Amino acid sequence: MRTYVLDCPFRCVSGHPKHSNAGVAGKGKASVGLDHQFVIFTGLRRYSGRDNFIAGAPFSTRELQMMAYRILALVLVAALACSQAIAAPEQIDIPDGGLTLHATLYRPEGPGPFPAIVALHDCGGLTQRPNTEAQLYSKWADRLVADGFVVLFPDSFGSRGLGSQCREHHRTVHAWRERVGDANAARFWLQKQSYVRGDHVSLLGWANGAVTALWSIRLTTAIHHDPSDFRSAVAFYPSCRRLLRSAWSARVPTLILIGSADDWTLASTCQQMVAGARGRSAHVQIVVYPDAHHEFDRANSPIRLRTGLVNTADPSGRAHGGTNPAARNDAFKRVPQWLSR
Repeated sequence: MRTYVLDCPFRCVSGHPKHSNAGVAGKGKASVGLDHQFVIFTGLRRYSGRDNFIAGAPFSTRELQMMAYRILALVLVAALACSQAIAAPEQIDIPDGGLTLHATLYRPEGPGPFPAIVALHDCGGLTQRPNTEAQLYSKWADRLVADGFVVLFPDSFGSRGLGSQCREHHRTVHAWRERVGDANAARFWLQKQSYVRGDHVSLLGWANGAVTALWSIRLTTAIHHDPSDFRSAVAFYPSCRRLLRSAWSARVPTLILIGSADDWTLASTCQQMVAGARGRSAHVQIVVYPDAHHEFDRANSPIRLRTGLVNTADPSGRAHGGTNPAARNDAFKRVPQWLSR
């Protein structure tokens, strides 16, 4: 069962209940009948004519029906308000020299200004894998917009007429070069928008996009303490091999999230990279989730084997990916907090 917590003005939070029948089953008593398994907001007492609602007190069938209808109505109204608070995504074009960078924009309703995020897709592209877009990017966009962020997804591959690059051995768009330019073009565009806080634009990336995020905020690639720079960065399961060899360090606070069971991008390499940056870097934190594979933050994606990939941890081109609920739940809490800094 899922619980929904409502507060004003129409903020919806969903999640699993922390306990069940606390104070009843927790004391070793036999489970009570259905009519007693209600926890009612005391704010509804005006509808029933009672001054207090006491768990376990008997209600007539009519009273229970009326209260159930009114609670359902409140849930529906709040859910509608929450759905309206997240605007439909907008397709935009960003001029960038000789390239028109296509991008998808999500933003909260209202004039802002809001903090913003440049979100960088993985090697599969932004729209080339519809399941990834639905199970990963749109889920993250909804969560971040609900938390008050503008989110912009530049499409590095589609803008250049390319499909998925996960099996391409000779790539023409590189995480450390062209995609860094795309990330900066997206940042410059956001900083010109009246509804964006120009001093609070952060980076978020997945896999190949996470590599781009880490290259984009290297200490040696821009003037340190530039007020127009990215505010912070989050990188999901990046490949850290080349970054480790480059003696990477960060100029902005950076969070790396990766699974211990990731056989596409190894957690141990990123741990070495972070350890090597100590003492010459902005704050960097790495979280390694036990038993989590690549793409652990996708929704409802069973662990499966992919083949024919490039840049896997070993030369086989084989790697696993799929949802890890515990890691995903933690990431959905941790990332907005980090990007709010």
